[in-house]
Amino acid sequence: MEEKNETKNIKKIKTLAAEAGDVGKRLDIFLAERLEMTRSASQKLIDGGNTVLSSGRKAAKSILLSEGETVTVEIPEPKVLDAAPEDIPLDIVYEDGDVIVVNKPKGMVVHPAAGNYKGTLVNALMHHCGDSLSAINGVVRPGIVHRIDKDTSGLLVCAKNDRAHISLAEQLKEHSMERAYHALVCGRLKNDSGRIEAPIGRNPKDRKKMAVVPDGREAATNYEVLERFEGFTYVRLVLESGRTHQIRVHMSSVGHPVAGDVLYGGGRSRFEKLNEKILSGQCLHAKTLGFDHPTTGERMRFDSVLPDYFTAILDKLRNKERL
Repeated sequence: MEEKNETKNIKKIKTLAAEAGDVGKRLDIFLAERLEMTRSASQKLIDGGNTVLSSGRKAAKSILLSEGETVTVEIPEPKVLDAAPEDIPLDIVYEDGDVIVVNKPKGMVVHPAAGNYKGTLVNALMHHCGDSLSAINGVVRPGIVHRIDKDTSGLLVCAKNDRAHISLAEQLKEHSMERAYHALVCGRLKNDSGRIEAPIGRNPKDRKKMAVVPDGREAATNYEVLERFEGFTYVRLVLESGRTHQIRVHMSSVGHPVAGDVLYGGGRSRFEKLNEKILSGQCLHAKTLGFDHPTTGERMRFDSVLPDYFTAILDKLRNKERL
């Protein structure tokens, strides 16, 4: 194997040679393995024009390698993070040298982005963990393996080193990580259980929203009815994939949007009459999380209680109080 490092315009240049075991391997998989990064990160390098093949073929993530072919990759220097560590209380469910599992409150953004550089989960993690967070997803998302929406509460696992991050990301990809949500949806679901399988992509009419679209990425959500109320259904949902806004889009697509979700149609209901302190955002909680520990291989499973706002709404429905 030939591998060398150079410096050019403060960017790192790596040249990697494909060996016999790499013949027929996809370029994005090859780079992910050799550079010890997630497949999505390697795809970003390729799509960004940072990869050159010795054969003269145009670099594409799906291209298959030949023996002896070399791949030159230009890895940009990490961007300076504008966010800083903040002493924000964390509800830590579990922590060791590899992972930290937190129960994120509703209203907290997971990582910094335009308009949200302060008060995020990343800001809190940077203060609590210091430099002990994986760097695979860059300086803006240290330790972040998966996300949940700002107005969704519940469990997240974050990686404290790159090896743990790769293991967790692989479990997400292979669907071996358990992620179960509880939600209150509008309307009464007819069946006690079911599976929604529909591709998700950007809404062509509103780029800020996602939608079920023919050319979207494959997505599947399983649901099970826990309780039925007048005009609403309390459900447990298990993800088979992790698309942006997946549960919210899928439930809306079958006519049962998540209650309180104004973006996808769940806000136009009796819940508009609830005090904003009780309901602000969708009734969606990441309740259960399970994964294999990156070092020990032990199966770990965590379950969180529903937040107060969620139980308050369920109590009202159970007591048939006027909303």
